[in-house]
Amino acid sequence: MTKIAVLGGGQIGEALVSGLVNAGYDGADIVVTNRREERRAEMEKTYGVKTASDNKEAAQDADFVFGCVKPYAIEEVFAEAELPKTAVAVSLAAGVQLEKLETAAGEGVPVVRVMPNTPMLVGKGMSTATKGTHVSDEQFEGVVKLLEAVGEVAVVAEKDIDAAAALAGSAPAYFFLVVESLIDAGVQLGLTRDVATKLATQTAAGAGAMLVGSGREPLALRAGVTSPGGTTAAAIRELEESGIRGAFYRAAEACAQRAKELG
Repeated sequence: MTKIAVLGGGQIGEALVSGLVNAGYDGADIVVTNRREERRAEMEKTYGVKTASDNKEAAQDADFVFGCVKPYAIEEVFAEAELPKTAVAVSLAAGVQLEKLETAAGEGVPVVRVMPNTPMLVGKGMSTATKGTHVSDEQFEGVVKLLEAVGEVAVVAEKDIDAAAALAGSAPAYFFLVVESLIDAGVQLGLTRDVATKLATQTAAGAGAMLVGSGREPLALRAGVTSPGGTTAAAIRELEESGIRGAFYRAAEACAQRAKELG
């Protein structure tokens, strides 16, 4: 029986809880904290979890304590929880380095730093994880197993975790923006918004499934759609001349730099 505390019942906390419950973890073994009584009631009703307003109370009997709060609050949350050394503290806050997290968690408390993303809400998350000084291989494997209940996990060195945030943690927003732009383009071409939305969103879902399931490189998949002198080639040329690659380079760099600043 694995006892799990989720400190912070916001979007990421709910995504984690939803994924765990959907994967078969018993809600009775999960405690979620939130300051608002109505939010606690909502979490209890939706997922069958226990809730608390006090982080220390929630963490005391837990095997794994997930800090699902904003970067500015994670150190305070870990410190006030007075984490037992038998629990593994897992930070899902962007940018905050292991050294600071370990200080806040307390001497000897094992800490794992994770960068999640919101598709974990539908079991398709992509998380990166790196372990701190006091984490045993068994404890780290336990964290990875829990995260795998809500998607895929990549183990990275801490020096790479901010770059990974640019390709996973923040990246769902890039794809949402691309689809949003395609919908607006379809409307501009004369399609109704309902039709444009269906075309763009289902195409994004299908393309994503091909990327994951085909075993082929993105370049090969793109080439398979791009006939010489055809309609797709004309569209790709326009995207390239508009600087799409440079825009993504700059976006990724800005994301990684902001993650460092938040830490």
